[in-house]
Amino acid sequence: MRTIDRATTPGDETAAPSDRRRPARRRTAAAALAGAALLVGLTACAPAAPAPTPAPAPEAPVAGTAPETPADPADPAADAGAPPESPATPALTRADVDAWLDGFLPAALERTDIPGAAVAVVHDGEVVTTRGYGWADTGTESGEAVPVDPDRTLFRPGSVSKLVTATAVLQLVESGDVDLDTDVGAYLDIDVPRSFDDPITLRHLLTHTAGFEERIRGLIGAEGTPVDLRAALATDPPEQVYRPGTVPAYSNYGNALAGYVVERVSGEPFEQYVQEHVLAPAGMTTATFDQPVPEDLRDRLALGYGTASGPATGFEVVGVPPAGALSASAADMARFMLALLGEPATGEQVLAAGSLALMQEPALDQDELGTLAGGARMGLGFFQEDRNGHRIVGHGGDTNAFHSHLQLYPDERTGVFVSVNGSGAGALDSMELREQLTHGFADRYFPPTDAADATATDATATAVDAGTAREHAAALAGAYTDSRAMRSTFLHATELLAVTQVTAQDDGRVLVAPGPLTDRPVLYEEVEPWVWQEVGGQRTIAARAEDGRVTAIGYDSAFTLLPAGAATGVTLPALGVATVVLLVGALAGPVAALVRRVRHRAPRDRAGRPARVLTRIAAASAVLAVAGWAVAITTIMGLVDLPEGGLRVLQVLQGVGILGLVPATVRVVGDVRRRAGGWRVAGGVLVLLALGVVAWFAVTYRLVAPSLSY
Repeated sequence: MRTIDRATTPGDETAAPSDRRRPARRRTAAAALAGAALLVGLTACAPAAPAPTPAPAPEAPVAGTAPETPADPADPAADAGAPPESPATPALTRADVDAWLDGFLPAALERTDIPGAAVAVVHDGEVVTTRGYGWADTGTESGEAVPVDPDRTLFRPGSVSKLVTATAVLQLVESGDVDLDTDVGAYLDIDVPRSFDDPITLRHLLTHTAGFEERIRGLIGAEGTPVDLRAALATDPPEQVYRPGTVPAYSNYGNALAGYVVERVSGEPFEQYVQEHVLAPAGMTTATFDQPVPEDLRDRLALGYGTASGPATGFEVVGVPPAGALSASAADMARFMLALLGEPATGEQVLAAGSLALMQEPALDQDELGTLAGGARMGLGFFQEDRNGHRIVGHGGDTNAFHSHLQLYPDERTGVFVSVNGSGAGALDSMELREQLTHGFADRYFPPTDAADATATDATATAVDAGTAREHAAALAGAYTDSRAMRSTFLHATELLAVTQVTAQDDGRVLVAPGPLTDRPVLYEEVEPWVWQEVGGQRTIAARAEDGRVTAIGYDSAFTLLPAGAATGVTLPALGVATVVLLVGALAGPVAALVRRVRHRAPRDRAGRPARVLTRIAAASAVLAVAGWAVAITTIMGLVDLPEGGLRVLQVLQGVGILGLVPATVRVVGDVRRRAGGWRVAGGVLVLLALGVVAWFAVTYRLVAPSLSY
């Protein structure tokens, strides 16, 4: 990491105090994994990670409040991934927090090749610290590196923006202008996608249970892309694929729809409303939803990167601003956390205490979710992220380049925010860094209490009996795909890259591979009926069963696993084999003809030649289509829109491959009638079957559907 000489600057001591998931989720290939993290677009997922060990700070720039008294790096409490062994919990003071952060973040940035980070911590109505690490601009293009300044540098918190949107909605609930449980159609001038008669409410939108599938097109655009919230919501909206209130499925569209309700009801553009009614009252003096940011703030923007050693990615334009367009400094986010804790620096409450409590408590119960309610649940905008027996609510966020997380401890009047402006060298680097920091903060300053230990003991004592555990484990076993998916578009095929296998163990426990929010298998033990806890960890999953058959597994507040189709596990291998067969079939004829010409042999029998030629053309078209779709889908999952014309070309190639079933069948029948020989007939049958497999895949996963929505 490049370094420059810069003295640390004082923190804003007098400053007035003011989600999950790829998902991204893990993927079976690096490209798909990166795409999934971006598909989350702006979500709150982070994988499990090893605990960081504080190390001496390298020569990366650190901006913020210098610690008054250095903390002891050898203190076991400084380990960010495990509760302290000492009975004495470190005091949550500026000196200790700064020393702990200084021991972890510079080394973590260096290790992951992430350019910079900003952190804010609040406690008891005060800003404890705001810290900046590394680079806002590495100087690769400008020639001059600019360090992160926590009071000045603007980061893009991604889906943490959804908390601002939820706050705006709750303000209108307080004023009586909207109702959480009234159908949103009453407030809108656009048609909301519906497949069920049940109402779609603001409660559903803020808890990601409105039932919408995911949409990718237009989620993030290049700098200069025009933004029109109404057009983005009304033009080619996603289908509603789940009954409202029943299946948590993270939805940027749903949250943006809630933001549009704010715009319609208030009569002000969304960006203007939140600026005047949320950001300014909270004291967020440089925060904005404007894209691009106002001229006087542009020199404050941190640049986004893949890695610190690579080029900047450019300003990212979020096509649905309520879902993730916020730009803010660490100091801004500190004031926002204080406002959400009911202790704003400005003295102007953004929400009444009752509304803040409503945001932070589970918004759906067993009546809607069934036994899924035994796991983590959404509040009105907040994810439930409890740890060590402490109540924690939070939200994460991802753009292509920025990765962030905000957590509040409502009972302890505490909050922590972290944002980085790079993804890192590894596919999971940014997610692991955030989790290491947030878990480490919890374990250092809020370790398990006696009450938490007692609760754990009670849970163990009331765990299900061995027979029931084995019965439930057997019911849970199987293959699952994520509820956050594209069910009605050609991106439906991406669910094949994220299949989760649950295996029942002989002792009644279950092995989930890969485990939720991680890339490794995780063992779970049932602690109460249909609720399992990670063995040796704190994550939980909950299942909903009907007639003894599991219909859903909740693994995070807004994310659910659903049973996969019977053919899911064999579809990709079958497609791979079929593609190889077609490639060989397409090349076999020309290669054989070339060999005969070189060896001066007589031409092959011309009987059935037209059918053979047409079959080879179809085979080649099918292979090109499969390869083309693989490239196109990988590109789109990286949030890069493709022109419709190119996708139509792939559909034409796919169509030629499907039509090739006719000459392939004629070829096989002709070879059998002519007794052309066992090898020739067998080869023809293999090509026919391979064309059939590719055709089935194209139809099943909508590669030849008239609509090219995504």
